[in-house]
Amino acid sequence: MDSPDNLVEGLVLKAYGGFYYVHDGKTQWECSLRGRLRHEKQQVLAGDRVQLRPGSEHTGVVEKVLPRRSLLKRPAVANVDQAVIVFSLREPDPSPGLLERFLITAKLNFIEPLICFNKVDLTREAQIELVSRYQRAYPVFVTSARTGEGVDRLRESLAGKISVFAGPSGVGKSSILNILIPGVGLRTGEVSAKLKGGRHTTRHVQLISLPSGGFVADTPGFTSLDLPDIKPEELPGFFPEMEEYNHECYFSGCLHFKEPGCAVRKAVEAGRIGEARYRQYVEFLEELMDRRRY
Repeated sequence: MDSPDNLVEGLVLKAYGGFYYVHDGKTQWECSLRGRLRHEKQQVLAGDRVQLRPGSEHTGVVEKVLPRRSLLKRPAVANVDQAVIVFSLREPDPSPGLLERFLITAKLNFIEPLICFNKVDLTREAQIELVSRYQRAYPVFVTSARTGEGVDRLRESLAGKISVFAGPSGVGKSSILNILIPGVGLRTGEVSAKLKGGRHTTRHVQLISLPSGGFVADTPGFTSLDLPDIKPEELPGFFPEMEEYNHECYFSGCLHFKEPGCAVRKAVEAGRIGEARYRQYVEFLEELMDRRRY
């Protein structure tokens, strides 16, 4: 048996066709999976930290998969630190309801959400109010892939972390990735296919190394429009600005809906919580309550 001293620890960049491409910080290894792990049906995903036994000419065998910090299931990526949720401020106009669904999905998977509002060069005053609304609760980046505005600040937030990019089509996600990965030289719309070597599937996600440090995955599979399957009483935990008022509500377990003595509703009336955000919360709550009835 190999001692730990003989093993190399690294990050799985891609799993494809029974091979695992692992980077140890200096070298990339093409690895197969130890027979014992195959017999145990051990799943190895992009983002996994593994220990490998080196072979010849940068080949190796994965001997152990280290415990995961997080797991995104669709698409399957391990140990993701944060999700960069990209929406455009215009063309197409942002959908707050869809954005909230992305935020809830990220938090449900124990992934820190960052919001990137792109196309700031096309912005009108109404969209600026939307940006301010989310800045109260989340890290928000305002960018223009056309002019490069704000991209450096976004790049700094990616250093040293594994990040996934998510968002609807047409918002400039691929254009931002072109800026973040100098020299890629791909036309908009081609990034997902060419960085992954073909048509996207949940098994072929590839992590791309950023020059400034860290890794990024463009993940078109992370676009579900369905509200995650959570209980109504869990929903307040996905709205950070409400959490500080929970203990002030008259009823323990207050849903912040129609209960008397609700501190959250009082905060909305006082302008301390955005009314539009609260309306979105109520819409989701009613959707979850309807599910429970059926």
